[in-house]
Amino acid sequence: MKALVALILLVQLPVHKAVPAAPPAPLGCDDPESEAAAEVAVSYINGHSHHGYKFALNRIENIRVLPQGLNNDIIFLELDLLETTCHILSPTPLANCTVRSFTQHAVEGDCDVKLQKLDGKLSVLASKCHSHADSREDVLQLCPDCPLLASWNDTEVLTTVTAALNDHNSKTADAYLRLLEIGRANIQYEPAHIVYVEFAVAATNCSAAEAGDNVEACQLLPDDQSNFGFCTATKVVRPSQDLRVDCQLYGHQPGVSYSQPGQDTSAGLVPSVVQGFINHNLKLSHNNPVASESSSSEFPTSMLSAKSVAKRAVAAVAQHDKVPHPVGFVPPPPPCPGKIRHFKI
Repeated sequence: MKALVALILLVQLPVHKAVPAAPPAPLGCDDPESEAAAEVAVSYINGHSHHGYKFALNRIENIRVLPQGLNNDIIFLELDLLETTCHILSPTPLANCTVRSFTQHAVEGDCDVKLQKLDGKLSVLASKCHSHADSREDVLQLCPDCPLLASWNDTEVLTTVTAALNDHNSKTADAYLRLLEIGRANIQYEPAHIVYVEFAVAATNCSAAEAGDNVEACQLLPDDQSNFGFCTATKVVRPSQDLRVDCQLYGHQPGVSYSQPGQDTSAGLVPSVVQGFINHNLKLSHNNPVASESSSSEFPTSMLSAKSVAKRAVAAVAQHDKVPHPVGFVPPPPPCPGKIRHFKI
């Protein structure tokens, strides 16, 4: 009888179903984990870009995390970057590179990056980037007299680069320098007519004195001896005729190389394939060949664009404002997009 009563009581006991664990809160764009992933992504982008300048993080626009299993996540990032004054060949650490100011006609890079976080270690699987200069109207509205970016194949730009390199080679006792690429060019017309150029160079196996009239025989140093550098030049066209040139070689950097996609830089001449670009194009699409995760080049089509993310953030704040809150209530910031580190283009 006692056994029967116990069985009846057991049947009558409420059954407690297991409550599934709540999914982890989504990462915000300014969370430490997001910033750590962005730092790895920017380092990867600069390490796999072989032309133009290093880019620095300006804003994390969006982040999405897809769990793959125990201690294994796939992370998608949307990043806004800004061009710095350090050429990609420069040994200067990114932390010491100055972001170009808005009035220098800034260039912004937009990047999608796919990473894997496995056992706490971050690695980049794939990245896609492109860049664009700020609008001329925006620059002139803030600084009407600021010189704007000029096309690399502008006659005055080409003339200034050629004159600057010839001037340097004619006055140095060191290695004869050959042009690698034009990095930037600005032309100011008022109140004075001034052309400003920046370009990357490399040492050859000839001294400037040995080059003479046979510069075609001077070859770039092999990879195990390569010595890259950077030049700036300012040419005053009016009211005076003045040329100032400053060239610096970085010294040999093991593992650093430069690819020349069809450019003819023999005899220090300007690359022949430049076709009217006005700024360095961060046109980077790179897959990590040692990625441990398959389909590494795929980016989700559901990732929100920067503009839609911004609209969502504004809508979220607006919704907070419609709900009555205690006095002094401050609505939490939207998780994305993140803070702007420098300025918005």
